[in-house]
Amino acid sequence: MKIRSLIIVFLLTCFSLPVLGQKEVQLLVIGGGASGVSAGIQASRMGIETLILEETPWLGGMLTAAGVSAIDGNHKMPSGIWGEFREKLYAHYGGPKAVETGWVSNTLFEPSIGNRFFQEWVKEQTSLTVIQEAIWKEIKHEEGKWKVVYLKDQEENIVFAQMLIDASELGDVIASLKLDYYVGMDSRDRFGEQYAPEQANDIVQDITYVVTLKDFGQGKDMTIPKPKGYDPTVFACACDHADPTSFDDPTNDCQKMLNYGKLPNGKYMINWPNCGNDIYMNIIELNPFERKEALKEAKLHSLRFVYYIQHELGYKHLGLADDEYPTEDQLPFIPYHRESRRTLTESILTLPHVLDPFKQSESLYKTGVAVGDYTIDHHHKMNPEAPEIDFIKIRVPSYNVPMGSLIPKGSTHLIVAEKNIGVSNIVNGASRLQPVVLGIGQAAGAIAATALLEGKNLQEVSVRSVQQNILNSNAYIMPYIDVNPKHKHFQSIQKIGATGILKGFGVPYKWANQTWFYPEKEVSEFELAEGLRPYYTSLSNYWSASGEMLTISFLHGLLREIDDKIEIRDLEKVWLEAGFEKDLFNLDQRLTRLQVAVLVDNILNPFAIPVNLQGLLED
Repeated sequence: MKIRSLIIVFLLTCFSLPVLGQKEVQLLVIGGGASGVSAGIQASRMGIETLILEETPWLGGMLTAAGVSAIDGNHKMPSGIWGEFREKLYAHYGGPKAVETGWVSNTLFEPSIGNRFFQEWVKEQTSLTVIQEAIWKEIKHEEGKWKVVYLKDQEENIVFAQMLIDASELGDVIASLKLDYYVGMDSRDRFGEQYAPEQANDIVQDITYVVTLKDFGQGKDMTIPKPKGYDPTVFACACDHADPTSFDDPTNDCQKMLNYGKLPNGKYMINWPNCGNDIYMNIIELNPFERKEALKEAKLHSLRFVYYIQHELGYKHLGLADDEYPTEDQLPFIPYHRESRRTLTESILTLPHVLDPFKQSESLYKTGVAVGDYTIDHHHKMNPEAPEIDFIKIRVPSYNVPMGSLIPKGSTHLIVAEKNIGVSNIVNGASRLQPVVLGIGQAAGAIAATALLEGKNLQEVSVRSVQQNILNSNAYIMPYIDVNPKHKHFQSIQKIGATGILKGFGVPYKWANQTWFYPEKEVSEFELAEGLRPYYTSLSNYWSASGEMLTISFLHGLLREIDDKIEIRDLEKVWLEAGFEKDLFNLDQRLTRLQVAVLVDNILNPFAIPVNLQGLLED
């Protein structure tokens, strides 16, 4: 009996021990790229126990591990984590001017410095764990939880999570789960985009294996061995002419080509589309081994361009940076993917919503969770089969990304981030840029954290609750460049803008498109009445508003149509608390958009009225 009892105790003890390599978290993020690390930081700050699995030894994805360390866009919209990252760069290098080293961007930096910032950043988050050089093998949703099997140091591990974010570079998680997605160009009829080709195809944008070169000093010869298959004619139009005796001459077109991505500390980002190192290949549906084999040609193509720069153009003193990537070939860990799978999500951001957001049947702008201002930019020069699309003609204002674009159709516990969100192929040309993807990641983290904190699934979580949490993180939900997070009334303007009660004014502008709120502009009676009418049925028959400029007296009358308990002293109280000039508060005072936004936000709080993922008022 004693032996039998010991056996039973032993078995019970064994079965009660935890499985080796097993972990449970609230949120699991697959991918520690631009969106993944941003999502992890945001969710952790909101108190969510979060785990990031990343395949490479670096964090930051395209900004660092892919070497695309020249930021495109959002210079005047330092939203959330993107703004924080830029401030870290300013502090490290010595201010804004110190990172304006190349003409392609206002912010350029060394990839290794960006990685260092992200590594330090995640360690500061008490609820965030990052496991790098980890490869996920299997993902299932069972018994109300995600079960993910991954390899680390050749050992199999399991993690369980309540919520999952696919922040992979190519949307591999959604593919493994057999969710619906698109690859390549959309047909004109799919989303009603007049600039799209008539027929859909699987052509994606050119990819680039970016190279970071370093100036080793005049007289040094850092020329690499001639790469296999080298043909100088391939790169003949990279610059119009080269004068090797005058490298610093501003008329030297080859120096201009290099200065495109000039980084601090004598380095250069080689990410050049014109007879440079762009290359066409679609590896999205390949398995990991096939991708690795295919990318050998992409690496070789970039090395051929480096050899051309050194050997043909005479820049022998520029060599592969020896203090950037700890890789055998001194190239980045991953290529720059401009496209991914694009998920079929609850809402799809298409060109009409970007061109004219206020006139669509769906008001997706009301659900914005990230912002962007870069123009629609596609790279197709290396694929002669790509249908001709004149992207120069597609002139768009700045825009925001709707919350529904991050939620797969019908999904309850899976969010997409990075470049696999729900956008059309054309719009992906703008939403793929680094600050936008950082913002998308931050939004994904906020969506997941809000749902988990409220004990809701993604179909139940409030759009406005998510947006409020994003605003609390000094991030934009509306792309207004003239009122930044340091403004005392930033949140009021963002919230009234997101209701559509006062609309912004979009302007296509070169490579940094704009939307203005114009806080000092006066408001007409009609503009405000029309803006309020969809939210308050008591105004449905209210027609006394005219084109006259709005006064405090008229505003008070309008508000009393909504709530007859509102007194003039209620307006005065908000006015004074807002810091507006006391002497200007009189019944005949004409009101600016800023003043109206603050008064309406604080007295009516229309932002609290729920909208669905299409931006329509909930029943």
